[in-house]
Amino acid sequence: MSLIRSLKGVGEKAEVLFGKLGVKTVEDLLHYYPRNYDIYEAPEAIGSLVTTRVVAVEGVIERAPTAKKIKNLQVVTTSIRDATGSIPVTWYNMIFLQKSLRGGTRCVLRGRLVYKGKQLTLEQPQIFMLADYDSLIHVMQPVYTLTKGLSIHAIRKAVGQALEKTEEYQRREYLPAKIREKYELAEYNFAIRNIHFPKDMDSYVIARKRLVFEEFFLFLLAIRRLKEANDITKNAYPMEGSKETEQFLNSLPFQLTRAQERVWREIQHDLRGEKAMNRLIQGDVGSGKTILAVLALLEVANHGCQGALMVPTEVLAKQHYESITALFLAHGVEKRVILLTGSMTAKEKRLAYEDIATHKSDIIIGTHALIQEKVVYDRLALVITDEQHRFGVSQRELLADKGEAVHILVMSATPIPRTLAIILYGDLDISVVDELPANRVPIKNCVVNTSYRPQAYRFIKKEAACGHQIYVICPMVEESESMEAENVEDYANKLRTELRDGITIGVLHGKMRPQQKNSIMEAFEKNEIQVLVSTTVVEVGVNVPNATVMMVENAERFGLAQLHQLRGRVGRGKEQSYCIFVSATDKKETMERLKILNGSNDGFYIAKEDLRLRGPGDLLGIRQSGSMEFQIGDIFSDAAILTDAAEAVSQLAAKDICLEMEEHAELSRYLKEYMEERLDRLNL
Repeated sequence: MSLIRSLKGVGEKAEVLFGKLGVKTVEDLLHYYPRNYDIYEAPEAIGSLVTTRVVAVEGVIERAPTAKKIKNLQVVTTSIRDATGSIPVTWYNMIFLQKSLRGGTRCVLRGRLVYKGKQLTLEQPQIFMLADYDSLIHVMQPVYTLTKGLSIHAIRKAVGQALEKTEEYQRREYLPAKIREKYELAEYNFAIRNIHFPKDMDSYVIARKRLVFEEFFLFLLAIRRLKEANDITKNAYPMEGSKETEQFLNSLPFQLTRAQERVWREIQHDLRGEKAMNRLIQGDVGSGKTILAVLALLEVANHGCQGALMVPTEVLAKQHYESITALFLAHGVEKRVILLTGSMTAKEKRLAYEDIATHKSDIIIGTHALIQEKVVYDRLALVITDEQHRFGVSQRELLADKGEAVHILVMSATPIPRTLAIILYGDLDISVVDELPANRVPIKNCVVNTSYRPQAYRFIKKEAACGHQIYVICPMVEESESMEAENVEDYANKLRTELRDGITIGVLHGKMRPQQKNSIMEAFEKNEIQVLVSTTVVEVGVNVPNATVMMVENAERFGLAQLHQLRGRVGRGKEQSYCIFVSATDKKETMERLKILNGSNDGFYIAKEDLRLRGPGDLLGIRQSGSMEFQIGDIFSDAAILTDAAEAVSQLAAKDICLEMEEHAELSRYLKEYMEERLDRLNL
């Protein structure tokens, strides 16, 4: 497939910027789906404007714009009037408007309504002549996730160019005709064109259905192929229960819950069974999955084998390493634990490789570094991956390939209804830890609108003064002209003004380099940062027992299951913890949905309700971050399509699992490309 550089207008600089978004080829670009759509609505009467949102107004510019400098900004102001009233207008750093926009000009302004004090103002609007705006009404313009230096116009232009060159970039249809016919799926090239530039809402819905089905279908087919291989994998390391593991378990200062005991028995049964273990442990935040992982690792070590635990972040790897080492030390366990992460020095890595290869270390804990080529294990018998959807099937397999017929244990705190879990984790047996330890203090929750913020800030100050820490979650990193959502950078600045009083505020988001993220999280862990303003990157198991408040802005933009995941970052210590869900909309159905979180701390109940409430009607803007590993599909809103894709895979597998029939030749070729591309995308 052609590189992105082959497109006209994409030079060396743009190529680097596209690369930051994971877009290296034209195929990547075509699959860089919009995260939302900007729909141009008919202009509204100025006199009827009351709420903050993006809006278009048609009227006459009342006076030539004037400019004044405020700090580093050139602030340009005027006002626009129609028959119902007038509204102030503000632009930033657009000084040229003083000359180009004259008083008396009739035009359409489209921008964000904001309150300046008690006065509603139209901020940073685009300017359109009447005929130009008329031609855009009801048009769906794609909105993409951006990176600094790359504009939305540049992405739209590149995508448009790729779509124009249909002969060069057109992909052959690989879905068998019978499947497309049965599930009423559009042809691929129609779908890819209409997901970026839909002719209308109907075309968008048809295009999206095809692409969501395709994404689920390929994922489930790959899983099915793994299952076929796993089902014939003999247990190379059969293990009867060891006395040492039992002694360690009995020496712990707490008893396992009934759910933990049940799952531990299932793990033991797998370890001594005929087939290699392939098990998923699903458990709510704080249900005690980690101690089960420790027991499994110790059991393997007590049989003279090695065990590896792979986690998504260096901070989490370090936390696990320190806590397991301390636990073994406290209970007289003489098994050596070693840490292996990407940020270690070349010398530290070399020494770690030697220790692993010569079996001086029994338990290896780390990140992606565990699957690098240089790592050679000695009798690797067990691989545990934590928060498996962060890694993906390919990485899990790569780690398993480091040993012979390795036992695989996957842990996830992502609550997924059992019906969906069986489909998504089709290659794994499923265990559920559905009971919380008795000593957990329940989190107090509240769902509020934006008017509650001043009170929330006072509460945050009070908690910080008591020495506690606070998370504030925002859904975005950068300002977007078409979406009303609090963004991390701006929000942190706002909090610095609001809180002051020596409270240190840190910022964390997915666009930071891994080393940056690690240093921020380590500073938060040490209480050098009291308030952490972050995107959802914190939802992955970081343990800061001193954090007592989780405040989620624009809570209406997240799925309930994800909000529950975020809530799990607090309530980890002995102090009472609180969760504040701030909604930017007062819509009755939105508030009702969020109030489910008020009434329950049970992740599996919440996931079930999320599945029930987030039906296929809400197709725009549903893409939640952290939702498995899908680019466009959403397992909750698209549960019906997921079920159809699973059915199609089962029927295909029953007929031709190896895809040897002529009618499946194109699918076989594309599935191979799909698997290779996933490995390549993970830089493996």
